[in-house]
Amino acid sequence: MEIQEEEETHIPQPLSPLTVAIVVNGNRDSKYAVKWALEKFIPEGRISFKLLHVRPRITRIPTPMGNFIPISKVREDVADAYRKEIEWRVSTMLLPFRQMCAQRQVEVEPLVIEGDDVAEAISEEANKSSFSKLVVGASSRNAITRKFKGPDLATRISECAPSFCTIYVVSRGKLSSVRVATSSPEESTELASDEAISFSESNSSSYPLRTVTGGSDTYLSEHRQFRSSSLPLQRHRAISTVNYSSGNSLSSSTEIGPHNSVSLGSEVDTLSHGFTDDASETSSYRTFQAENESWFYNRMSATDTQTEISLSECPEDLSFEVERLRIELRHAQGMYAMARDEAVDASRKAIELRNRQMEEVNRLKEIRLREEKAQELAKLEKGMCEAANREAEYARECVEREISERRDADNRALREAQVKHKIESLIACLEHQYQKFSWEEIVSATSSFSDSLKIGSGAYGSVYKCSLRHTMAAVKVLHSNEGHQAKHFQQELDILNRIRHPHLLLLLGACPDEGCLVYEYMENGSLEDRLLQKNGTPPLPWFDRFRIAWEVASALVFLHNSKPTPIVHRDLKPANILLDRNLTSKIGDVGLSTLLPSNISTISTAYKETSLVGTFCYVDPEYVRTGVVSSKSDLYAFGIIILQLLTAKPAMALANYVETALEGGKLEEILDLTAGKWPLEETQELALLALGCAELRRRDRPDLKTNVFPVLERLKEKADLSRGSIPQVHCVPPSHFICPIFQDVMENPCVAADGYTYEHRAIDKWLSMNDKSPMTNLPMPHKNLVPNFTLLSAIMEWKSGNQ
Repeated sequence: MEIQEEEETHIPQPLSPLTVAIVVNGNRDSKYAVKWALEKFIPEGRISFKLLHVRPRITRIPTPMGNFIPISKVREDVADAYRKEIEWRVSTMLLPFRQMCAQRQVEVEPLVIEGDDVAEAISEEANKSSFSKLVVGASSRNAITRKFKGPDLATRISECAPSFCTIYVVSRGKLSSVRVATSSPEESTELASDEAISFSESNSSSYPLRTVTGGSDTYLSEHRQFRSSSLPLQRHRAISTVNYSSGNSLSSSTEIGPHNSVSLGSEVDTLSHGFTDDASETSSYRTFQAENESWFYNRMSATDTQTEISLSECPEDLSFEVERLRIELRHAQGMYAMARDEAVDASRKAIELRNRQMEEVNRLKEIRLREEKAQELAKLEKGMCEAANREAEYARECVEREISERRDADNRALREAQVKHKIESLIACLEHQYQKFSWEEIVSATSSFSDSLKIGSGAYGSVYKCSLRHTMAAVKVLHSNEGHQAKHFQQELDILNRIRHPHLLLLLGACPDEGCLVYEYMENGSLEDRLLQKNGTPPLPWFDRFRIAWEVASALVFLHNSKPTPIVHRDLKPANILLDRNLTSKIGDVGLSTLLPSNISTISTAYKETSLVGTFCYVDPEYVRTGVVSSKSDLYAFGIIILQLLTAKPAMALANYVETALEGGKLEEILDLTAGKWPLEETQELALLALGCAELRRRDRPDLKTNVFPVLERLKEKADLSRGSIPQVHCVPPSHFICPIFQDVMENPCVAADGYTYEHRAIDKWLSMNDKSPMTNLPMPHKNLVPNFTLLSAIMEWKSGNQ
């Protein structure tokens, strides 16, 4: 009793009012610390709680690249925004802890301080605010972790905190260690040097110890007490302190005086908490605890005499002896922990072995089931194999029969392949579907391009009338075979070479090296010349003009619906519409044509951006404005051509002129009177149709195939009926349709080695008896004949139009 009274005189009185500061940093240890502090201090009466959080000083700002920029090098608004973001994060982090206090109906004040060293910052704030109690959360760490990682944050706070502040270290919701206050805030300012002695042990390898801190006077008084007391009395005091602490640690964590030690019983309960379900381990641990206590008493009694002597001689020996006993106790506890871990490992391995045994048993059952299924499948497979053998025998017989049939089919295919190869060889000999003329032939036929034979001239070349291989033809010679003119030549050659239509000018051949195109000769020249009655030619009757409008429309419909890509002429005008001896119209000069995209669903909506080409007054105004050409660009030019067929006037402002006459009822006054007596109703309908085609906006123009062409066809039929007869049958064939040998229209034209086209039967019979050309009387290089598909197509079109 005397010892207890003496100890109670050293317990510092609590500060009034009591302030409890809880260090939080957002992790689970802080949650445990707040929960423990609320359960501990709320029953003690009026308490002021503070949530203490240390925030690092903001000296630099992160960037999206992952690096950092000093805060002095960024704009003030950026720095303020970053500070507000940090404050918001801290407020968000403190919110759960404030809610915990609110649930317990406790007022709490958040206190956020800045500092690079957390322990030093908390120590300075404790000196400033005079906290009486400080609760710190700490994670459990073993001895190895403490050795390599150094002291944890709770230890550093205990070392740096002022002496008037009691430090409670909470780990996993339980009190781990206590550093008791040894002075009041007033005394702490008077003491110049305080020496803190604190030690705390981890949960797995040592007992939690209470830190004792005091000044030099306290230490001297304790030293005098140790010198005045005997060693048995000191042993009695130590054991009483241990028993007292172990008894109190299970009920509550009560503050003890500066000369008391931390309870061993609390640590023992903590160590044995995870093994309460295992009775054998619990009993062994209690046996170990009793052995440790008996060992401790024996150890103390065995060294009783030596300790008394050493205490009387030097006070430091007592501390050394206590430290040595503590180390031995730690070693014994470590041995026990190792044995306990080995027992746990052995139990876990036994469980794993049992689980593995069960898995092997289950696997064996599965193997047996699989074996039974495999036997059943084997029986099924055996039956299926027998059935397959029977089917295989039947299939073998079928295969033999099929091989015989295939052999016969192969023989037939071989014969067909040979025939096909012969046809392909003939086609391969024809590099182009047009005849090739030499430059010397063209120069000779045109008398070196005599002006007397010149029948036309344009921007890209001149046209000459000549006779090539006993056929009247028109030769178009480009001014230059370079640049865009070469492109113009190649495009016209490609288009005319792959398309055929009765109202498209027929291409007879070409001289690619010199840029010459050979067309069929059109005896009546161009439509423009006939409308102007050039060289005294007779005027065109109105019914022929109706028919010519229909023929031009049919050719345009064919071009616009060409496969695989639609074709836009882009230079449609009366000068490019030619008339043969029967006044049949054909569109020529397709060198400026362009191909529209082939992936458009409807031709009327297809368009293409190109450079501006064409003839003024016939070019689509919207094409001029936007550079976008479509099939309705040709429709605009076609509308102007119809108006010229009606009036025989120049194209300049013709649409406005005709529209004004229609509105004033004076259409009859502007019609070409040389065409005869116009039927007013049909003529007015044709004029309105032409004005619709010549609308300025493309979307206002009708569709050529569905709206224009049917009307023109109906008007042509009425014109034919008005004339009193069906259109004339033109029996006179063009001269190039005539075979030089038979002097009749060819049915199967072929090109011989001399370059001339003959009827196949005639030239074949000639070559069977002669080795020379029937035209030049020169030896034939070979006797191969190449079909002239171009001329054949033209002959078939001529025959179909004259039946």
